[in-house]
Amino acid sequence: MARSEALKPEQVPAESKPTLAAFTKNIGFTPSMMATFAQSPIAFNAWAALLGSLSKALDVKTRDSIGLVVSEVNGCNYCLTVHSFTAEHMAKLPADEIVLARKGHANDPKRDAAVQFARKVIEGRGHVSDADVKAVRDAGYTDANIMEIVALVAMYSLTNFFNNVFDPEKDFPAVAAAGSI
Repeated sequence: MARSEALKPEQVPAESKPTLAAFTKNIGFTPSMMATFAQSPIAFNAWAALLGSLSKALDVKTRDSIGLVVSEVNGCNYCLTVHSFTAEHMAKLPADEIVLARKGHANDPKRDAAVQFARKVIEGRGHVSDADVKAVRDAGYTDANIMEIVALVAMYSLTNFFNNVFDPEKDFPAVAAAGSI
């Protein structure tokens, strides 16, 4: 049950309205998570700016795969539904790749290295080994790319934590629990 109500359009603070309107236009509807998050213009607009910047990082399949593994580790059912939907419909990842990403892997060797590294970053709270960094570099990622992976982990964790705390109503089809994937 939601711990905070999603705002109705007339309740959205003026400072959040442009950002929320842009998301609504791009997505075609207003997700309950965003209508809830919009209560804090400071947090909501900061997150939206980070999301906008990081949407240029890496490629969409890698970004969605990182979102899936981070959401799995953080136990965020809301984000798992969103990332599963976007991975299938926007990144065009087949169902088996979505399941693999949730487990911290990918069929593509380069993407697999990024997803494995992202899992290690979130599980170790940023404490990774020299071998972990070497493995992702050896897969072809630059230090700038590795920084982007870390930033994606942090951004997805922010939405995971927000959604785990406030438990907004789910907008996308439910996904299987971790134990059954």
